[in-house]
Amino acid sequence: MTHRENWKVQHERLHVKHRGHEAMHAEMVLILIATLVVAQIVLVQWKQRHNRSYNLVTLLQMWVVPLYFTIKLYWWRFLSMWGMFSVITSYVVFRATRKPLSCRTPRMVYKWFLLIYKLSYAVGVIGYLVIMFTMFGFNVFFRIKAEDSMDVGVIMLFYGLYYGVMGRDFAEICSDYMASTIGYYNMGGMPSRSLTDDICAVCGQKILVDVDEEGIIEDTYQLSCNHIFHEFCIRGWCIVGKKQTCPYCNEKVDLKRMMNNPWERTHVLYGQLLDWLRYLVAWQPIIIGIVHGINFTLGLE
Repeated sequence: MTHRENWKVQHERLHVKHRGHEAMHAEMVLILIATLVVAQIVLVQWKQRHNRSYNLVTLLQMWVVPLYFTIKLYWWRFLSMWGMFSVITSYVVFRATRKPLSCRTPRMVYKWFLLIYKLSYAVGVIGYLVIMFTMFGFNVFFRIKAEDSMDVGVIMLFYGLYYGVMGRDFAEICSDYMASTIGYYNMGGMPSRSLTDDICAVCGQKILVDVDEEGIIEDTYQLSCNHIFHEFCIRGWCIVGKKQTCPYCNEKVDLKRMMNNPWERTHVLYGQLLDWLRYLVAWQPIIIGIVHGINFTLGLE
């Protein structure tokens, strides 16, 4: 018996088993809808009132929940990538939370998370294209089975979205810690120390260096507040770390004005997509578990 024939037999047995249970199924659907609505209200209120704790709990679930299913289902390929990402990211977070902060740490942090950001974006787009490639039947021209190409597309799309979300969340944690260390303003928004014109507020190094001096040779960028930074530093601060203020004076930064390259606008839209998908990945298993618990308590199959 082929796999498809076996699936049809199992499907017919399932219909026979649940025949006559329409009322119970309707009740289960109502429980699911009610739970989703209540959970959405609770999560929105929690995020608005206690945003920091919400983000930390969500990040913890994003980190642990896939690990549980990976071990349970023996997905060793994902487990190995998850392990490498966790080790390197843990080291980067450790460096970002040390005080006093090393002058090399901000660039290391932004380089790592910008790399994760770009790789996850590229892998996610390729996965989506592979799925579309399969749905339109182009896999036939390359003699690739539809199941195989679809599996590759779904896996790549999942990897891109998952590590994109994880990278952005960890980048925000690191940028918050570094902002309290390398920022030039206090909690009230007032500058706490002065900044000379030749120092980048993000990395703490000279913006322009002489030939015989040690430093970073890179293009500079001037914000609307007239403060100048290394281009890589300020783009990492604003785009990767999701900081839309000047590191020195806390003035609002216009991201659209910063990005002359139209492809970078796609990155921002992709980041907004990741924020929306965080709910589906982190909280959906918890909500489904609550629904199953309610059904079990009420004796519903």
